Formats: sequence, C-alpha cells, structure tokens
Amino acid sequence: MPLRLPKGVRCVVNLGCDFDAISIWIGSFGFTSPAFMHRGEFGARVGAPRILNLLKKYGIKATWCTPGHTAETFPDIVKQVAKEGHEIAHHGYIHENPTKLSREQEAKYMEMGLDAIKNVVGTKPRGYRSPYWDYSQNTLELLEHYGFEWDSSLMADDFSPYYLRKGDGPALMDKPYHFGVPTGILEIPVSWYVDDFPPCEYLGSAMPWVMQDTETFYRRWSDIFNYMYENVPGGCLALTTHPQTSGRAHMIQFLERLIKHVNSKKGVMWATLSEIRDMWKD
Repeated sequence: MPLRLPKGVRCVVNLGCDFDAISIWIGSFGFTSPAFMHRGEFGARVGAPRILNLLKKYGIKATWCTPGHTAETFPDIVKQVAKEGHEIAHHGYIHENPTKLSREQEAKYMEMGLDAIKNVVGTKPRGYRSPYWDYSQNTLELLEHYGFEWDSSLMADDFSPYYLRKGDGPALMDKPYHFGVPTGILEIPVSWYVDDFPPCEYLGSAMPWVMQDTETFYRRWSDIFNYMYENVPGGCLALTTHPQTSGRAHMIQFLERLIKHVNSKKGVMWATLSEIRDMWKD
C-alpha cells in the first residue's frame, strides 16, 4: 500500500479548487473583454463563497491552487480560504502556458506567484499545479530550485502517486523513449476526465468544447471513484473544480451530490494534496 493511511481508511479523495478567476481568461486564452473578466469575477465573488460554504457543511479541507494574479486581485477571499483551513498551492501567476516561455520567463512567473501568495496569506506553498497541466523543459528543474514537495499536473497514473524524473526523453520518431532518474518531487496525478472546466465552460470558437448536463459527468466522476474504491485500495483521487464553474447553481448541486456519494462509502478520507504527500510511503 503506497500511502500510510490511518486505520480503517481504504482510499483518499482530494477536492482541488483551481481558483483561476480572471487569470485564466487573460493568461490562457488572451481574452480581455468585459464578458470574460466578469466570468472570472463571478468565480471570486459568488462561486468561491458557495464552495467554501459547501466544504464547511461537510467538514472537507480542500487544496486551492491559486494563481498569483488571483491572490493579488481578490486578496480578501483568498485570505478567507486560508483562514478556514484550506491549503493554498501555487498555480502560476497569470495562468500562463509554461511550454511557451523561456526559462527566465517561467522563473519570473513562478517567483511572482510565490511572492503574491506569501504577501496575501503569509505562507509559502508546498505544492505546485501547472496552469496548463503541462511542463516545459525547465519546469521540473525550477520546481526543485524553489523547493516544492509535490506537483499535481501530470497523468502517468490515475490513483497512485509517483516521483517525477529528471532526464526523460527525448521524444523521437526513430528511437525508444528514455526514462530518467527519480527526483524528490511527488506527482499526485490528475485527469481531464475529472475536471469540471472542459465540459462546462462556453468558449465559442476558441475550443470545440460542448457544455454538458450534470448527469453526464456525474456518472463519469462517480464511476471513476467507484473503480478506485473497489479495485485500488490505498489509492487517491484528485478531483479538479473551478469556483467560476462549480460555483454555478446547477454545479454546486452536482458537487454536493458527488460528496454525498463519496461519503456513503466506508473508509474514504478527504485530504489536501500536502496531506497526501505526507502519507506517502517511500
């Protein structure tokens, strides 16, 4: 069993809140019109308080992966998140795509995110989630440099953490892929299948995503959890929500329904990503 779980605990679930707010529209999509700025504002002004109330109702501590831009733009609600005992993790500065940046640019944004979180909540985040769920050739080295203990951006597993490696690749057409040596940074894997943003957010012609009803992805999310519960004892599942998405009226009901389903199973523990890191058995 890879995780040192408390007695009676079969598996662990993390509720991740990617608190992108306005930053995702600027940094990821280049959208700067009032329509998109107001959608981001909804996440901070309406969505985040709704999710905080839901988490309080069920006694769940979540990991809020927060861009530095969000911390500086909406400091009061970010402070409230921390005050209520939730974890604040690094999520870039302006929801930038690291694969498009030079090492110097990526390091600058990483430092800006660290400084913003430290200035607003007074602590340094232990973990990192790439805004794009992607890495540049420099990301891992920068994570080591800045002392991060875990990452939650990549997908080589679905229920079991693993150590990130240095020296992987290269990805060539005529040679097998090479796997490097492990680092001390633990990957707590994610999945697009349990992310609320792709099936719910309208992006017009920017992305061929279709808004789905909650029944469709409730079945998927609960099926994924059920498989872990039945077949992967000692596993962990990292769910990814966004306050501007799951804070909507229909979505907050979906999220509560999912929480009730998870809680109906014996031996399931909710934990922050840093708590999962601390449970890891080398």
